[in-house]
Amino acid sequence: MSLNHPYSDIRELPAVLPVFPLAGAVLLPRGELPLNIFEPRYVRMVDDAIAGARLIGMIQPLPAGNGATPPPLFQIGCAGRITRFAETGDGRYLITLTGASRFRIIEEMATTTPYRQFRVDYAGFEADLLPGAGESAVDRESMVAMLRTFAESSKLEVDWASIDAAPTETLVNALAMMSPFGANEKQALVEAIDLKTRAETLVALARLDLAERDGERPQWH
Repeated sequence: MSLNHPYSDIRELPAVLPVFPLAGAVLLPRGELPLNIFEPRYVRMVDDAIAGARLIGMIQPLPAGNGATPPPLFQIGCAGRITRFAETGDGRYLITLTGASRFRIIEEMATTTPYRQFRVDYAGFEADLLPGAGESAVDRESMVAMLRTFAESSKLEVDWASIDAAPTETLVNALAMMSPFGANEKQALVEAIDLKTRAETLVALARLDLAERDGERPQWH
């Protein structure tokens, strides 16, 4: 999705981000992530983001957090701009974040807000701001072939016409975001250095899933 306010340089992005930790939910550049916001602290976070830079950092908690409060987080997430917003009338917000750029956590800030904020660094992710970067290096044919095998094995209904029509970047990132894999595997997709590596990681994870299938079929959400 294109932004009304596209970022052309990582220096345009804020050095401090409010962060929404959510297991299994990952965001990638130009990907769209719909969220149902109902916890008061995150309702406040959305209010503050809309009044400010309209950016929220999506990041996963570490699976091995052992119940720590606040939970430890993976080091790399993705900043998303609020591109859709609706009030429900019962205290919730329905929002959509559109991915802008990945970031790396530097340190947690001492704040009075009920949500966590982090100083972040976007260095190394400059290509995230370039739509379509790395598309030509992706073996799209192999990736789609593996997707077909995975879908057939999992008895999934797939809109192949939409897949065939989607730009390669959109396809790779959308598949990575909606994939049924665990937190560590999804984090590997987030941290893939470029689109080619992300596509190859996605194919490798699908092959591994098929090889280890024990009769219980995962669901793509």
